[in-house]
Parts: sequence; C-alpha cells; structure tokens
Amino acid sequence: MPDAHVLIARIVIAGLLGGIIGAEREFRAKIAGTRTHLLVAVGAALMMIVSRYGFDGQGDPGRVAAQIVSGIGFIGAGAIMVNRKAVHGLTTAAGIWVAAGIGMAVASGMYAIGVATTVISLVGLEVFGWLFHRHKAEVMEDDKDN
Repeated sequence: MPDAHVLIARIVIAGLLGGIIGAEREFRAKIAGTRTHLLVAVGAALMMIVSRYGFDGQGDPGRVAAQIVSGIGFIGAGAIMVNRKAVHGLTTAAGIWVAAGIGMAVASGMYAIGVATTVISLVGLEVFGWLFHRHKAEVMEDDKDN
C-alpha cells in the first residue's frame, strides 16, 4: 500500500483536475460548476482508494469502478433538463462523468492519464464550443438575409 501522503496527494490532484473542468462549466454559467466537479472527482478517487487498500487487499477495484461509472449517471441525469424540444445540461452531465473518470485514474496512480484527459476535455469544451457557437451565429445571420 502506498504511503498515506501519496494517497492524500492522489485525492488532492483528482480534486484539482475535476475542479478545473468544473471551473470551465461555471464560467459558462452551467448548472454544475467547480464544487460539483471537484466533489465528484474527489469522491471517485476516495472510493477507488478505499476499494483497493481499505480491505486488507481483499477489495475489488474493478467492481467499484463499474459502480462509480453507473452511479455517476444518476448525478448527471439530475443536470439534464428537457424543455419542450430542447435538451439542456447534457455537456455538463458528461463533464461530471469525465470528472469521475479522472478521479478514478488519478486514484489508481495514472496521473498522466488524468492530466491528459483534463486537457483534452478542456480543449473539447472550449475549441468546439467556440467553433459551434461561431457556426450557429453564421447560420442565424444567413437566415436573416433570406
């Protein structure tokens, strides 16, 4: 079992990485922000650590990981709202799900995977968000001209 300081560092790193994704969501004034994403990442990391080291090596991290993935779906479902023909909160729900995965990766000692996933997620949220927003504005402008 790793030293307690290593395990605590894993939880802290998971929280920071989850919080970064949450900060992007909060900056966009979405329903779940920094605190939610941080807590999801920290909680997932904690559960992975406890399942691996908390039962004298008798735990099954694979089973816990599977349950985290499905359990986070319930939290994400709370972020999704349907209003007439529009669906809102789907990206935020996916962000919550990714934050849990990042927490699980970091808790397992896969720091590079957690950091890379955070960077890829931010690039996807920012770059694609900017491109789609720009394209949507152009389409709306074209509709006005017709």
